[in-house]
Amino acid sequence: LGSYVRSQRIGFTFDSDTSFKMKSGNRRSPDCSFFSKERLQSLGGIPRGYIEGSPDLAVEVLSDANTVGEIHDKVVEYFENGSRLVWIIHPEEKYVLVYRRPEPEALKKPGDILEGGEVIPGFALDLSEFFAEPEL
Repeated sequence: LGSYVRSQRIGFTFDSDTSFKMKSGNRRSPDCSFFSKERLQSLGGIPRGYIEGSPDLAVEVLSDANTVGEIHDKVVEYFENGSRLVWIIHPEEKYVLVYRRPEPEALKKPGDILEGGEVIPGFALDLSEFFAEPEL
């Protein structure tokens, strides 16, 4: 995702060290996120500290510690604060839930292509490759 976004010069990707301040005062740090160049320009560039609002794309990678309620609350809050796309990745079960609103729109599995749609035009990821076991 980062390589594609850099090559297309359409925005910036961030890791979980980046904090986004929600209207509620909560700070969220998705595992990976994308913020469009246009939205960052409207903020005057990449702010120091945290970014007001949520990213255009928020990516959460599930762990055993996550609850369904916790993830649902995050998804709802992301959309209430400006996200246009959310991907919830379940590495153990090998699937990605795609959200374009606070309800899942699609379940993508190995053999499917995960696309960025209008949020990250032209981005496509083969989930068979993404979830492939590393060769030792």
